[in-house]
Amino acid sequence: MWQPNRAQWRVIWLLTIVLVLLWPPAEGPSLGIKTLRWLADPADSLPRLPEELPMSLGDNGDAVAAHDEQVAEYYRLTEGSAWVRTRVRLKEMTDPLAPSTTRQILGATAMLGALAVWRLGSRKAES
Repeated sequence: MWQPNRAQWRVIWLLTIVLVLLWPPAEGPSLGIKTLRWLADPADSLPRLPEELPMSLGDNGDAVAAHDEQVAEYYRLTEGSAWVRTRVRLKEMTDPLAPSTTRQILGATAMLGALAVWRLGSRKAES
């Protein structure tokens, strides 16, 4: 029965971790992005930039004032500290590529990794 050598195990583990963390689900961010978001704000205490006001609320002065207050608080916190600004950026991070493109890249990476494992095994047999 075939047993991977130490170098092959390293490649297998590295590829497995990369594929699990970066593989995009059907909806939402990948596990890696979710992990980064949680590490940036585990208590969910950082502010979020509020959504744009709908046009229907344009005449509602109270709603506009409340929205402006939320936006001002967001910018006050993010401009005050580089650490908070970095954490907010990490919390708002999204996957950089479309899911279909990410799957193609990760599939190609897995195939190249399988070839690398196979090649590392042939070096052992030649020795």
